[in-house]
Amino acid sequence: MTVIQPFTAHDTARIFIIAVLAGVLGISTAMAEEDALLINHFKAERLEYESNGKLQMFKWDIQHRVGNDEHKLWIKSEGDYSGDQGIFGRADLQVLYSRNISTFWDFQVGARRAFEPERTFDAVIGFQGLAPFFIEVDSAMFINEKGNVLGRLSLSKDFLLTQRLILQPRMEVNIAADDVKNRGVQSGITEFETGVRLRYEIEREFAPYLGFDYVEEESLLEHHHSLRFVLGLRVWY
Repeated sequence: MTVIQPFTAHDTARIFIIAVLAGVLGISTAMAEEDALLINHFKAERLEYESNGKLQMFKWDIQHRVGNDEHKLWIKSEGDYSGDQGIFGRADLQVLYSRNISTFWDFQVGARRAFEPERTFDAVIGFQGLAPFFIEVDSAMFINEKGNVLGRLSLSKDFLLTQRLILQPRMEVNIAADDVKNRGVQSGITEFETGVRLRYEIEREFAPYLGFDYVEEESLLEHHHSLRFVLGLRVWY
């Protein structure tokens, strides 16, 4: 006699994430068939090196989107690699379906695969768009397989000093609703990063930059804060 095992919370979360991914891919395929005029845009907002003398950090923040004004498929990845320790601090890949809900705003839903510090699947819900005063906003809420809720909010704005020289203040906040012991995450603000970058657009699509960041990191085990010099490259096509 075959005994049917009930679904666990872990199984249910995986099924939800797989369903979301299937929905994203299915909708995107249908969208591509319906509309031949697709926008295909890749942007590496940050490919940078950070240092304060002791620390050597490499960071990336890249996005690719394909779709029309109403429906888009987004692929995003963020992460950092500590050159002095030889480890990844965090790294993830998101696949999102994005639906335009107003002139400058998209609602996004999908899934995230976190590779570091722990390999997990998370459901993702967020908003991305342009707030008043031309402030670019990218927000996301992550719900992992165990029901833990984490969030990320980034804000940035461009000030044109000349047609090619741009000053960009930027802020990013990562938060956790609860302690996540297996990740060493403490509830509250887990990371706060703010800084400014001055970039020179050799071409609109290719712009090296330099600047600085102030970073606060809080975990169950330790607290870090540091001021870092930043050197990087912004590329899009």
